[in-house]
Amino acid sequence: MNPRLARRGLYLITPDETDTHRLLARTTPLLPGIAWLQYRNKAVDADTRQAQAGALAQLCREHGVPFIVNDDAKLAEVVEADGVHLGEDDGDIAAARALLGRDAIVGASCYDDPALARRAVAAGASYVAFGAFFPSASKQNTRQARPALLSEAATLGVPRVAIGGITPDNGAALVAAGADLLAVISGIYAAPAPLDALRAYRACFSA
Repeated sequence: MNPRLARRGLYLITPDETDTHRLLARTTPLLPGIAWLQYRNKAVDADTRQAQAGALAQLCREHGVPFIVNDDAKLAEVVEADGVHLGEDDGDIAAARALLGRDAIVGASCYDDPALARRAVAAGASYVAFGAFFPSASKQNTRQARPALLSEAATLGVPRVAIGGITPDNGAALVAAGADLLAVISGIYAAPAPLDALRAYRACFSA
């Protein structure tokens, strides 16, 4: 397995931050403690997205952290990201694989649907993400996933990501159910002490 895919831990996703300097300042201290970083920003224009993604890609290279771009395989290619994460309506997995190369990390949102996960892996997905497991501040009216999906997806042979309303209190149960990575946005970025929150999430993997 690609060693980047063997990592377990926190999959940090960036918030809708319009101030690039502030985004970098908030993210840099967190990089030593995370497994992967995903750039996701729905609040800025294309030029700002490219500037932010390029700066974060460089930071991640310096810290040895795989860097994933949300939704946009072309942007991932431009900033030389390690990969892309695609939702159900965000593009074709096989096309993203062809664009980014065989070693790229191509992730797929599979929501609450094991059949969708099987199709994603067959198309070339590197990992599958299920959720939301709990009410989420970042995605409203989202589908609800069962923790059992994580154990059932073990047969796919790829890392399993849990997302949606995950806290240090409920994350350990998802890890026990089979999650290799816990994806978090506001649980870290909106925390009063983000580094303390990061340590609490990391403890889910040693509970």
